[in-house]
Amino acid sequence: MIRKIRKAAVIGSGIMGGGIAALLAGAGVNVQLLDIVPFDLKEDEKTDPAARNRIVNAGLEASLASSPALFFNKKDAGRIKTGNLEDDIQNISECDWIIEVVVENLGIKRDLFAKIEKLRKPGSIVSSNTSGIPLKDICKGFSKEFKRHFMGTHFFNPVRYMHLLELIPGADTLPEILDFIAAFGEKNLGKGIVWAKDTPNFVGNRIGIQEIGAIMNAMEEDGLTIAEVDAIFGPALGRPKTAIFRLADLVGLDTIVHVCKNSYDLCPDDEQREALLLPGFVEKMVDKNLLGNKTGAGFYKTELTPEWKKIRKILNPSTMEYQDLVRPTFPCIDAAKKKETLKEKIDCVLNGDDKGAKFAWKMATNSFLYAANRVPEIADTIVEIDNAMKWGYNFEMGPFELWDAYGVQAAVERMEKQDLKVPAHIKGMLEKGNTCFYKLERGIQYYYDFVSDAYKPVPAGKNMVSIAAAKGNRKTVMENNSASLVDIGDDVFCIEFHTKMNALNEEIVDLMGDALDYVDKNGAGLVIGNEAGGVPGAFSAGADLAFISRLCHEKKYAEIDVFLKKAQAGVQRIKYAAFPVVAAPYGMVLGGGCEICLGADRIVAHAELYMGLVEIGVGLLPAGGGTMNLWKKYITALPAKTAKDTDLAKFFVPAFMNIAMASVSMSAAQARGNGFLGQADRIVFNRDNLIGEAKKEVLKMVDDGYIPPARQPLIVMGDAGQGMVNAEIFNLLNGKFMSEHDAFLARRIAYVMGGGDVKTGSTVDEDTILKLERDAFADFCKQEKTIARIDHMLKTGKPLRN
Repeated sequence: MIRKIRKAAVIGSGIMGGGIAALLAGAGVNVQLLDIVPFDLKEDEKTDPAARNRIVNAGLEASLASSPALFFNKKDAGRIKTGNLEDDIQNISECDWIIEVVVENLGIKRDLFAKIEKLRKPGSIVSSNTSGIPLKDICKGFSKEFKRHFMGTHFFNPVRYMHLLELIPGADTLPEILDFIAAFGEKNLGKGIVWAKDTPNFVGNRIGIQEIGAIMNAMEEDGLTIAEVDAIFGPALGRPKTAIFRLADLVGLDTIVHVCKNSYDLCPDDEQREALLLPGFVEKMVDKNLLGNKTGAGFYKTELTPEWKKIRKILNPSTMEYQDLVRPTFPCIDAAKKKETLKEKIDCVLNGDDKGAKFAWKMATNSFLYAANRVPEIADTIVEIDNAMKWGYNFEMGPFELWDAYGVQAAVERMEKQDLKVPAHIKGMLEKGNTCFYKLERGIQYYYDFVSDAYKPVPAGKNMVSIAAAKGNRKTVMENNSASLVDIGDDVFCIEFHTKMNALNEEIVDLMGDALDYVDKNGAGLVIGNEAGGVPGAFSAGADLAFISRLCHEKKYAEIDVFLKKAQAGVQRIKYAAFPVVAAPYGMVLGGGCEICLGADRIVAHAELYMGLVEIGVGLLPAGGGTMNLWKKYITALPAKTAKDTDLAKFFVPAFMNIAMASVSMSAAQARGNGFLGQADRIVFNRDNLIGEAKKEVLKMVDDGYIPPARQPLIVMGDAGQGMVNAEIFNLLNGKFMSEHDAFLARRIAYVMGGGDVKTGSTVDEDTILKLERDAFADFCKQEKTIARIDHMLKTGKPLRN
């Protein structure tokens, strides 16, 4: 029998349960979402289904209204059916997977699982999303058949965005169940799998909560402020901007306190147990309901002045009063900001001699030693711990990777000078001449295994193709400062960008031309994709605006035209190459990055896709073929024989509005709805597999006998399209959704997309529309308001409405 998840039950409709239900629905699973019947029903409500389902329906509505969005597409909510645990619990008998997400109370969980045991169908998988209660206590006394299909599946919040899924085997869980859920979680739900042991708070929260507690206590001991700590433990150390205290506000201080208490109570032998006793000011905050974002105030809060200006405030733990936030700095942080690589930034911070650097080193040693002492208690290898912190807390490096970046031997020598106790297995590793936790050999990454005292390959999914590993195996064919062409195997090559935010410049355009020539002679097909960039990262944030700004200020319009011709020629060569080209976008795919994807034969996109042609925001239009190719994406979905008889206005207006309103999708599902992805394009949930899946698509197209598309003239809206959008522009101007300059730009965009001064239904060759793109772009560059928009974006990172 081939096991499948067609229907799942999620019991508990809070933010976590709602998030899991939304993720499952987005993956095509039908979901039964259940919660309790309200305790406060009036007599006339006790038989009213709507009243009895009030809690679960409110939970679903909260998930639909959540920001950031928990659903990839709100239409996915149609796969979710709500119910309550008295009237509808029997529906779990139809489910392949039953997930418990109720309050962290052992008695409540055991009562619920007793009901589930009686109703579930044989063979169905049952899991708990508990964050700390031992599984052995939850399932004690249940049948063997139940225990064989029971395990922990610990998602992290917000479920859609956090890559981590901890899997915790029960003592009796069947290996086939563990393997199936791991594969389903990785491929269908897009998660990074970490295998945890049945220990309190598992891996991510055991390590993460200890660090938070240790830093809060050390801050009080060393006399630092909340703002100073957050300045240190942010991007300079490869951490998110939420750092420590903004993270606590995001998670909720009540949750932080609960997880700390859980670790303290259940880990009596933990050598750092006292770090879990949080400072007194935390208890005062909880008493005052200062829990963070959920209550509107925590360590930080935002106040509005009478002029509606937002003022950021920060808590002074000594006085328990809020004061204006003054962002502190340290010499080590200032130096780190000037460095390019994370290792260089880490060297600045951990080797500095100012107060911030000394505090960073003190807490780094705490992290190193605590993580080292948890192997093999909570996980068998260092890989699980590093991945849990990267995927569950959005760290760029886990503790062992950070230790490597500093230098294992150097760190140990420095710690021993401070009389810190270094674990025996760390010293044993060094004594054997092994000076790093990870190493790359012949394109394969290895980690040090303390059990065998040897290096082993880091586990990787069978669908994963690593550009970094290929480059480490000397498979780079050509490169410059901005891009590389890499052999990723099976005669498939990959163009990788590596500028800041993967912005497109002349070097990238030049390499793309050379790469197409090389693949034409030596390869079967091409992937365009990147790996670097964090979460969500940027496939490409668009053209290099600094370059465009310089040309505008210097009035070098001929050079602008030459650059655009080269960019258009590159996209057109991608479109009509003799071999398949597949784009693999993720995260931000804006402007020129979107144009490259529109030029590819196929798009294999990550589910988290923020895609759009946003050039109007800087006073320009898509002129790398984007205006033409978006229109082409819309009309090529029509059968050729019926295209001329179709009301093209139904296609023209939404295609035009995508550009005129700088529409950006909030997911790949939305990008498909917006017309940027076609029916032949694919969506991949796991970003780790994106390059591998794009490569598979190339090979499938080759195997199917790839035939490049033929150049054909495009049917266009002509002058009727321009007249049609004038009404839309008028309404947008009146509603103040568009400025006069926006309207000026939009009218010209409609002229370009419509094919110029021709009649509706005319056919126009592609070169004509590309020339219209270039001319409009150059004319826009002459506008003072456009130049102001470009310069404002470069200076502030925000659009200017002028």
